[in-house]
Amino acid sequence: MTTIEEATRGPESEIGKARLRKEDQRLITGRTKFTDNIQLTGMLHLSMVRSPFAHAHITSVDASAAKASPGVVTVLTGQDVKDSQGGLPNAWPLTGDQKAPDHPAIAVDRVAFAGEIVAVVVARSAAAARDAAELVDVEFEELTPALDLRRAAADEVLAHPDLGTNRSATYVFDSQEAGTGGDVEETIREAEVLLEREYRQQRLIPAFMEPRSVVVDPTSEQFTVWSSTQVPHFVRIFIALTLGVPESKIRVIAPDVGGGFGGKLQITPEEMITFLAAQHTGKPCKWTETRSESLLSGHHGRDQWQKLTLSASRDGTVKGLKVELLAGLGAYTALLGGGVPLLGASMFNSMYKFDAYRFELTTVFTNKTWVDAYRGAGRPEATFAIERLMDDLADELGMDPLELRRKNWITHEEFPFDTVAGLQYDSGNYEAATDRATELFDYAGLRAEQQQRREAGDPVQLGIGISTFTEMCGLAPSRWLGRMNYAAGGWERADVRVLPTGKVEVVTGVSPHGQGHETAWSQIVADRLGVAFEDVEVLHGDTQSSNRGLDTYGSRSLVVGGQAVIEAADRVIEKAKPLAAHMLEANVDDMEFDRGNFSVKGTDQGVGLAEIAFAAFSAHDLPAGMEPTLDAEATFDPVTFSFPHGTHLCAMEVDTETGQVSMRSYVCVDDIGNVVNPMIVEGQVHGGLVQGISQALWEEAVYDDNGTLVSGSFVDYTLPTTADTISFTTDRTTTPALSNDMGAKGVGEAGAIASTPAVVNAVLDAIRQFGVKDIRMPCTPERVWRAITEGQAGQSDPGGDPTTGDAVPHFETGSLNQDDPDPSAGLGTNGARS
Repeated sequence: MTTIEEATRGPESEIGKARLRKEDQRLITGRTKFTDNIQLTGMLHLSMVRSPFAHAHITSVDASAAKASPGVVTVLTGQDVKDSQGGLPNAWPLTGDQKAPDHPAIAVDRVAFAGEIVAVVVARSAAAARDAAELVDVEFEELTPALDLRRAAADEVLAHPDLGTNRSATYVFDSQEAGTGGDVEETIREAEVLLEREYRQQRLIPAFMEPRSVVVDPTSEQFTVWSSTQVPHFVRIFIALTLGVPESKIRVIAPDVGGGFGGKLQITPEEMITFLAAQHTGKPCKWTETRSESLLSGHHGRDQWQKLTLSASRDGTVKGLKVELLAGLGAYTALLGGGVPLLGASMFNSMYKFDAYRFELTTVFTNKTWVDAYRGAGRPEATFAIERLMDDLADELGMDPLELRRKNWITHEEFPFDTVAGLQYDSGNYEAATDRATELFDYAGLRAEQQQRREAGDPVQLGIGISTFTEMCGLAPSRWLGRMNYAAGGWERADVRVLPTGKVEVVTGVSPHGQGHETAWSQIVADRLGVAFEDVEVLHGDTQSSNRGLDTYGSRSLVVGGQAVIEAADRVIEKAKPLAAHMLEANVDDMEFDRGNFSVKGTDQGVGLAEIAFAAFSAHDLPAGMEPTLDAEATFDPVTFSFPHGTHLCAMEVDTETGQVSMRSYVCVDDIGNVVNPMIVEGQVHGGLVQGISQALWEEAVYDDNGTLVSGSFVDYTLPTTADTISFTTDRTTTPALSNDMGAKGVGEAGAIASTPAVVNAVLDAIRQFGVKDIRMPCTPERVWRAITEGQAGQSDPGGDPTTGDAVPHFETGSLNQDDPDPSAGLGTNGARS
């Protein structure tokens, strides 16, 4: 395995060690403190009353029976709090003229999705609150819901009638207008080969292990909020802005958080409601969701229709790429809203050298659960589309799909490379990662076996899927976010304190939920300051101790937050240097620092950091002007993104008689730059792989014609277990990033980004011989079997609802008025010209 070269870190370096995680001892011994574990004297409990309808007027709410129920303290309705609850925030309006409805925490007169809160019961126990919630009598006048994304874009039925349209905003990037490339329409007119493809990104539900929970204690001068969140600093800011409470009066703590995957990158109605209930009663209040509530009302992910047009020459050289994207918002714009698909705008071109590029995004409201960030956030969607399209182009040209990719890559000699989408990739070596992956995968051997099976007419066919990807991560340069209309910045803050005893405290603005920050930050600081790994303690997730920070998402923790830690540690060294010189009676310019000790050049005189820290604390003999601490802080704002990449290869076996698919092998070789802890990296990669594979094969949020979520439990929303997956082969190559001192690139989302197209491409590769051009995800046995059956019958284009015979028209952003194909259908609209 290729990791950091020994020369870059030395034999005793902490960087690169596979340290066991500091966090795991308390996790595996049950000594965690999740939000629901918090118990406070006199605490009240909340239960939400939710709408069973996707779209309806609220005609009346009768809470009298609930209020009379044993143990009930109060019942709050939208009418009760309409003047104080404000509206939930949208921090990333896609454009200045974006249309968006108000988003109340408790609906007042209309509900916009099934699961929206219409009342909240506050009681002395959780059981009493749940029982009383059943007694709240809400009368609704049901309205027609807007459910299908493409029909909603055509405004056939309005999700929010007062807006007059379901189209929230449209964003366009054109390489010719931006000066980053040519005219995409010209490449289309002059194309020797032209492909148009439509792909569907189904809705997914972030299935984090720990349900969402929030506790609010109003009994002191400061409100204390515990929340299972990825973004405690955001929660503090937006509670203050929304409810009008001074920020200084709010303390937010994210204790142990059991996973997030973007699903806890949100300001939730329940956080606001629990805060309001605590204000109203003057008592501590707690709400913890059930799993069905989590699936129903926690925000969903993905939900896109993608139309791609690619122009190429007959030898396979790509020329132009046009992307037309419909992105479902669900009922509301959410915290990031339209910004999530915007994160994919710069990634559809991926690692390929297109001459021209155009991206058009339209965000659309429906009467479904709101959509926001889910692991990868816009970049998995973009990678899926371009990697599917490259396989389709290879099929059209009769080329090996791997050779087609090689032909169009940015080569390692061309870095840094300015892309047609307006970004500069700083480093990479796609050839090295691919060479290693094909070696581990036995690509040539599996292609030979595939040919043998085809010639023999084997009912179990073998398919080989390829995904060569890059991504932008390390969100994000503040100036870039400003240009993209995002409300906040992308900097990160860290404090490093050498205590009088020589131990070290690190305060970080990022907020972990399973990533291993306590371990990795300890390794970084131990390496930088020359202290023992065990002597470093990392503090996080509390806005009182970590009062500055922008939290955790977008693979930003190490490359942004970690860099802030490095800079703070370096400032500790610079701060200690004058005191060390003073103690050694030497000139500051003659001081050298190595592995925790200052020494005078050319002598054996030295003093350790711990001794210097105590001398600073005692302050008996400090240099003039020096304060009595070895504390330092740093804020880092990246000037660019980091760009990890990799090659993922998947072999799938498909039973052509039943449609059953099974994974034969999976190899991935990622380049994530230099690695701090390879054990943590392996965990991130394996987890991401399973998540992306699950989108390809199992997961989908399904609604019925009334807008009811029918995949509202783990009985119907299918997640894989260890029995459903195989052992993956993983490896790394290394080209250090140039954007941070570590040379790190980020890894948290890589597996989830690359694996989905690798698996779907493999399934399709096994059955293309039967005339199959596409399969809607997830690739269930029924969909695969139907695709084979229809392909053999010559019905590969177009594919619609097989029960009605309705064809699916070409995707036109101006007139999208046709239902999604039946979920059991295997085929989508595809066309090609050569």
